Amino acid sequence: MATQPEQLRVAAPAKINLFLHVTRKRPDGYHDLQSLVAFADIGDVLTLERAPALSLVIDGPFAQGLEAEADNLVLRAARAIAQRRPTVEGARIRLTKNLPVASGIGGGSADAAAALRGLPALYGERFPAEELLAVAAALGSDIPVCVASQTAWMEGRGERVTPLPCLPPAHIVLVNPGLSVATADVFRRLTIRADEAALSRPAAFASLDALVGYLKTTRNDLEAPALAIAPAIGSVLEALAQQGAAFVRMSGSGATCFGLFETAAKAQAAAAIIAQAEPHWWAHAGMFTDEDAARPREAT
Repeated sequence: MATQPEQLRVAAPAKINLFLHVTRKRPDGYHDLQSLVAFADIGDVLTLERAPALSLVIDGPFAQGLEAEADNLVLRAARAIAQRRPTVEGARIRLTKNLPVASGIGGGSADAAAALRGLPALYGERFPAEELLAVAAALGSDIPVCVASQTAWMEGRGERVTPLPCLPPAHIVLVNPGLSVATADVFRRLTIRADEAALSRPAAFASLDALVGYLKTTRNDLEAPALAIAPAIGSVLEALAQQGAAFVRMSGSGATCFGLFETAAKAQAAAAIIAQAEPHWWAHAGMFTDEDAARPREAT
């Protein structure tokens, strides 16, 4: 029998809402939505080491933004796993926070999902997908789609996730203007479109042009209310467009925006130019990724 690793490394990729339609407010206070979600090879990292108790330390460029949190989502996710599997004792968890906090790219949700993937793997426990998704949904609306961290169609309040074929190769630039935007504040300003028909799930996209053509028929309903709160989002969208992006949009509830580019060279040049022009902005180039990138791996 293979021995279990003492330490695992789990990537927590950035979540990108390529579009986000909000269809109605539900009686439970949540909103129904539809979204095509992709993941980038830019993100946070969790390192988990077996230990008799559960602990968390946070480092990385955006660690300071989480210092005031008394109960991080990562700890809540880890406790949820331990409560369901008595063989799971604890772990020393290190969260390297590379993504801006409260920035519309699912950083906290991706971190929690990484803990949900990593802790069972550390102890050799198997979770049926349905059980893991139920645990994720109880923790937060964005967490279920981050569990697999693969291209997906997201519905309901976020708990209904349907995997989709991988997207065509595309290079992405993520830019945040150094702002955190509270999701609750954005939703409070939202005007919902009444009686709008739901979209059907798309088939596979043959090319980046096909994906861009489809995205141009969609929108992010949270972009306008987020812009009212943080007008700098408009400057980010303009900067990405000026660098020749094939498509630009805000992700999630903001303030991070993305641009799609045909080549790595164009994406890297765009990110470098934007970062030089606006030193206080966060700008990074990457690619769409798939679920393999999010699988726990033995730390070296």
